[in-house]
Amino acid sequence: MPRTTGNYRNSTVAGETVRAFVPATLPPDGPPLRVEGPIDAACARAMAAVGRLEVAASLVPSTEWFLYGFVRKEAVLTSQIEGTEATLRDVLEFEATDRTAHEDDVAEVCNYVEALTYARRELAKPKGLPLSARLLCEAHRRLMRDAGTRRGGDKKPGTIRTSQNWVGGTRPGNARFVPPPADAVPGLLADLDRWIHGRDPLPALVKAGLAHVQFETIHPFLDGNGRIGRLLITLLLEHWGVMRSPILYLSHSFKRHQREYYDRLSAVRTDGDWEGWTRFYLACVDEAAEDGVSVAQRIFALTAKDRGRLMSHTGATVAAIHLLDLLPSNPIVTVPRAAALLGATAPTARKAVEVLEEIGVLHETSGRQRDRVYAYQAYLQALTADEGRG
Repeated sequence: MPRTTGNYRNSTVAGETVRAFVPATLPPDGPPLRVEGPIDAACARAMAAVGRLEVAASLVPSTEWFLYGFVRKEAVLTSQIEGTEATLRDVLEFEATDRTAHEDDVAEVCNYVEALTYARRELAKPKGLPLSARLLCEAHRRLMRDAGTRRGGDKKPGTIRTSQNWVGGTRPGNARFVPPPADAVPGLLADLDRWIHGRDPLPALVKAGLAHVQFETIHPFLDGNGRIGRLLITLLLEHWGVMRSPILYLSHSFKRHQREYYDRLSAVRTDGDWEGWTRFYLACVDEAAEDGVSVAQRIFALTAKDRGRLMSHTGATVAAIHLLDLLPSNPIVTVPRAAALLGATAPTARKAVEVLEEIGVLHETSGRQRDRVYAYQAYLQALTADEGRG
């Protein structure tokens, strides 16, 4: 419904005077966000889907399997929204071999994984940083490490911007959106911190979506705002107890509906349409959770089948059984990497790899005689099968 969600201030950037949007503080007001009816029903559906995802994840022998694959999948997808071309396979090959076809893009994806890992560890510490602008700055420092070298220009990792930025367009005057002037950013972030730690009665799942829009509108960094804004959703859902771990790769749905994602963000600023954004966001949560359930079911069936095949194989070794258990967290391996994972000698690791290759679990993918690379192909297919949808 129409409402005023902020005001405009003149700001000068690159020699042009533009109208910069300064958002009102959360929660939405004048009138308040209506959660009764469609939004309440959408929230219930999304929460039920998240519950099914957590149950499905509990059926897999190791939660680490889920975390490893799903965190990297989210990292790839949130980066692709910003234009990177690295795939999940590119990232996994790089982690196994230090080689990749898209080195710069893979580095950005790996930086996202590091940023998320850092933030979760801080939040888990008794005296770690709270969920705050300061924590997001530290996550941003890790996300944008060496980004200036790759993209050109100083991206000021970990630093709140002190200059005007803009989104879309070739110059400020034809930008799709001009965020608040730099002098307004610290106060806006402080307001967001207070709201996050306040006692707003809205459902936590809904609040995470509102926080994302507010952060995106503030746009406090010179680059990397989208990824940190989506990371904020992940952190809030875990911090507020909606999920026990970050196994919801929400960026898949945002990317699948990317035009509407941007349109809904824009409509909040131009028309005050918080309801439209919230319905869209909750539908994406529902969709992403159901996708995750399907992936979990495929992984569970595949790993159970492959373990049965190995146990009935006459050449099975203890090392091969152990390596099979490690493959979901290391689906691309070399013999030296297998040896390190197993804590075994190279001959023992080589034999384990050969056994898994014999039964069709591992496939050699490099085509080389030396420094060969092996992939758990069926697992990678199970993890990424939903990426062709939409």
